[in-house]
Amino acid sequence: MKTYMARPGQIEPKWYVVDATDCVVGRLARDIAMILMGKHRPTYTPYALTGDCVVVTNCEKVVFTGKKMTQKQYTWYTGYTRQRSETPADRMKNSPEEILIEAVRRMLPKNKLARRMLERLKVCVGPEHPYQSQQPEAVVLGIKNQAKVI
Repeated sequence: MKTYMARPGQIEPKWYVVDATDCVVGRLARDIAMILMGKHRPTYTPYALTGDCVVVTNCEKVVFTGKKMTQKQYTWYTGYTRQRSETPADRMKNSPEEILIEAVRRMLPKNKLARRMLERLKVCVGPEHPYQSQQPEAVVLGIKNQAKVI
């Protein structure tokens, strides 16, 4: 028996569309990260880009559990002598897609391949998206204790 290892460019990516309405950010990001890495496929190879593309719509309607919407802090270093920070409620007003992108980015591996995986994530504000020509399949993600739909 030989173990199958996919070569780069050998696997054609599928496109999935996810409606993020009333989905918990962490659970949705977990499922999206698994699809981007390709771990939902039997042909998963750690060093090759075997994942699929994901289009997320209605990203402004994601929810946090508990008091995270007011107590959680996103911090970053600006180069000056202090850090900047903001709450998810503030970030939701300015750029709601950044909340989901940041959550998925932190769940991906920390290497060059993860940057290419993250390029396959398309997050759209509102129910419409410009990726109809790729014919994405609708899939339900981000549900607690869910059996894999894919």
